[in-house]
Formats: sequence, structure tokens, C-alpha cells
Amino acid sequence: MEMAWWQRGIVYQVYPRSFQDTNGDGVGDLRGIAERLDYLVSLGVDAVWLSPIYPSPMADFGYDVADYCGIDPIFGTMADFDALVARAHGLGLKLILDFVPNHTSDQHPWFLDSSASRTSPHRDWYLWRDPAPDGGPPNNWLSNFGGLGWTLDERTGQYYYHSFLPQQPDLNWRNPAVRAAMADALRFWLNRGVDGFRVDVMWMMIKDDQFRDNPPNPDYTPGGSSHDRLIPLYTADRPEVHDVVAGLRRVLDEYPDRVMIGELYLPIDRLVTYYGPNLDGAQLPFNFQLLLSAWNAATIAAIIETYEAALPAGGWPNWVLGNHDRPRIASRIGAAQARVAAMLLLTLRGTPTIFYGEEIGMEDVPIPPAEVQDPAEKREPGRGLGRDPERTPMLWDGSSGHGFSTGTPWLRFGAQATDAARQAADPTSMLALYRELIALRRGSPALLHGRVAHVVADGDVLSYERHSDTQRLAIFLNLGETPRSIYTSAGKIILSTQGRGETLAGETTLGGSEAIVVEIRASDQP
Repeated sequence: MEMAWWQRGIVYQVYPRSFQDTNGDGVGDLRGIAERLDYLVSLGVDAVWLSPIYPSPMADFGYDVADYCGIDPIFGTMADFDALVARAHGLGLKLILDFVPNHTSDQHPWFLDSSASRTSPHRDWYLWRDPAPDGGPPNNWLSNFGGLGWTLDERTGQYYYHSFLPQQPDLNWRNPAVRAAMADALRFWLNRGVDGFRVDVMWMMIKDDQFRDNPPNPDYTPGGSSHDRLIPLYTADRPEVHDVVAGLRRVLDEYPDRVMIGELYLPIDRLVTYYGPNLDGAQLPFNFQLLLSAWNAATIAAIIETYEAALPAGGWPNWVLGNHDRPRIASRIGAAQARVAAMLLLTLRGTPTIFYGEEIGMEDVPIPPAEVQDPAEKREPGRGLGRDPERTPMLWDGSSGHGFSTGTPWLRFGAQATDAARQAADPTSMLALYRELIALRRGSPALLHGRVAHVVADGDVLSYERHSDTQRLAIFLNLGETPRSIYTSAGKIILSTQGRGETLAGETTLGGSEAIVVEIRASDQP
């Protein structure tokens, strides 16, 4: 079976501020990422996705872009970037950039001109509206970071809309000039050898052209994010967004072997529409179901079956356990179950994405109020919305700076005792498990391109099979702490989270928080 690299491969997300600092300022940089590529090769991943590295005032740590065609000095220079691309490609790794098309920084030259006057050439590049009759905001649209989504510009007497911070004004994607400018930005990086893009908040890029009020959310629970008080009917997942996505994809298709990944926090039935009617949308609309679901066998079995059934013909699946916006998996479900989660991620059908540090079991780090960096937490403190805990620096070794920096890190380290260096020397470590799993996946036709079959939840045990023409694997995952009896066809355990390997037939016991991969004997295959 002929597969694209983004189907065969594994994506590894790097949060540049937290990966490796080479100049002692406590913030990771491009040279640091280049220095650590050998580690990623030894892990076995195929592509590195970088969170934003563009020039930015850092109101939202790079998701407020002031120049789509540059490098922020805190991360290095364009020469550093070119060297990173060359080194990655020399090692056989692909490089994916974060693209932030929904909004810019309020310091971007486009917005500075747009806000200068109502007749500015860039005025219609953003969403400007007159005040309501009472002088207040034009409608009830909210910010995802708390409070109203409208800010009054007193100089011109109109409000501008921002889905996030006031320093992040939303672009008007109904304007052809905006589409053309963003296409040029994509080409700038594609011409430098970038292998693809993860598109930030893809489902939010078009808003209602009539600016209608969003309806109230009947399921809102007081104490949650204020944004959830309303259903974002008119500010997200609008029908016209698919034309925008297809336009971005056409730009990538001008270059061979590129991939477009979409950030999409949507139910499965809406998520799959972003593949496009003719698979001309995102090749990988991010599937975040495992990030959001309860950790139990019945729920996850239902997710697997629903997602597989909903995929369009030819659509390639993908799975994610963690990212820079959500609590780390080891903190959500515990260290023992995080090993089970690794087995799940790397044996399901489709492209897996690994968030840096997952492979060593990094956990969330509590950040004292005085040290909070995240604007989401600052705007709505005490609601548990902060994203700093999952963004703390990578733990490379046991030194005082954990091999990350010789200076004071931008976020504090956790109290975790283990690190990548110690785990590399321990054959029972989480890192060793990830390496084994990735090697198994790479050499297994059933895991690479085989179908999923027989998805079953039996109490705490989730099981499924992966079939190719030449191989049949059975995967059993105990999502509980109590040992459970399972039944399997004759075969051999080729990987276990608890290190055992043995021949099985019939009934056996699966340990608490254990997951196994069984290769079914050829004579027992259908």
C-alpha cells in the first residue's frame, strides 16, 4: 500500500519556549531544537511541529503574530531557522509550522493601518462595526479568553472583534485581499522547505456576515469559562469556512508532499466535514476526542467506532493525547494509565501526535498565582483555565537546570524525579516503552495500514484488533487497576506495558493498568 509520509509517520509537537534554551535567557530557541533533533530520531518520530515562532509582542505567546514572514528574536534568526530545516531534513525529519490565520497581533502593520482611520486601505481586513444604539458592543459575541469579544477604538468610533485577547483582532476572511496575503505567507515558508502547517482554530475563521447574536447555552454551568455561556453558532463552524480551508489547501498542493493539519474542537460529525467534500480540505483535521473524553473503556470504544464510521471514503484518521492547551495525560489519568494511553495512541489506526514530554511521562506543574504567564488564566483567574502547567520546560537530565537552560526558566520546573537521560538507561521506563511502541508500529503492516476490527469494551478492558493481509494483532488495554480475565486466540505477546512476553491461548489474566499487543498465530487467523 502506497502511503504518504504523514500517514506513515508520527508527529511530535514542540513548544519552542520550553524545549531547549541555548543562550541562557530561560526561553527555548531554534538552535536548541536543532541540537535535540538526534533525540527525536532516536525516539522514532517522523515530523516536528513547532508552535508559533513568528515576531510577536507575546501577549499570547506567539499566537498574536506581528509578522507572518519572520522569526521572533527570542527564538533566533532566519538563518537559525534555515539551519534547523536543513538539519531536520538531513536526519529524515519533516518540519511543520503553526499557522495562525484567524487573527493577528494588534501590532501587526495591517492592524495599525486598519485602525488609523475608517478609510484606511486595510480597514476591511478586520471586523469593524458601529456601536449598538446604546453605544455598547454591536452584539453579544464573547471572547474565548473571557469577557466581551468587542473592543471600542475611540479614535475611529467603531468596535473591532477579537475571538481571544483585545491584542488579537480577528481578520476578515471574506476579504479577497486577506486571502491573497495569507496565501503569500504560506508560500514564503513553503519556499523555505517547510513540509506543512498546523492551522490554528481552523473552525473559527469565518463569522456570520449578519453579525447575529449567539444563542444562550442551556447546558452552561456557572463557574466555567464565561465564553461557554453562549453557543458559538455565529462565530464558529460557519458553512463558508470550508471554502477558506479549501483555498489554503490549494496553496499547499502547489508543492509536493505537503500536509495541512487543522485545529478543530468539534463533535465527530462536524469534525469530519473538514476533510472536504472531495478530500480537498485538511488532510488531518485534528481528532481531539481522547483529550476531552472520560477515561473508561466504554466511552473510548464508542469514540473509536463512531469516528471510524464517520470518516469519509479515503479520509485518514488521526489521534492526539495531549497538546499545549490541555492538561497532560499523566496528570489526567495517572502514571500507570499513561503507559496504557501510550499503547492506545500508537496502536490505533491513523497518524498519532505526541506532545513533547509525554514520552517521559511529564506531568502538569502547579504554577503559583504570582508566576502565572497565561493570559487565559489572568483574565479569568481561579477557574482552572490556565495552560501554564502543561507548558513547563522539558526535563532532559537531573542537573539543576534539567539540561534545558543555564538561566532561570520562563516557567518553573516540576518536582518530577525522572528525566529523559535517566529513562534512556532504564529498559522499563516510559521512554523505553514509547521507543518500543514506535519501532513496533513502524515494522508492523497491521499497525501502519491495517483496518480496525472487533472493538469491544468489557468492564475496564478495551480491546480491538488490527488486520492487514499478512498480520493480525489483538490489543488489550486494562483501563482499571484490578487484574481482569481476557480471552484471546492463540498467539504471542509481542509488547506489554509491564514487560512480559509469552505465548497465549484462551483465557489469561491482564494485569491492572496493563496493555498488551498479541500477534495472532497464522493458523488462528481467518
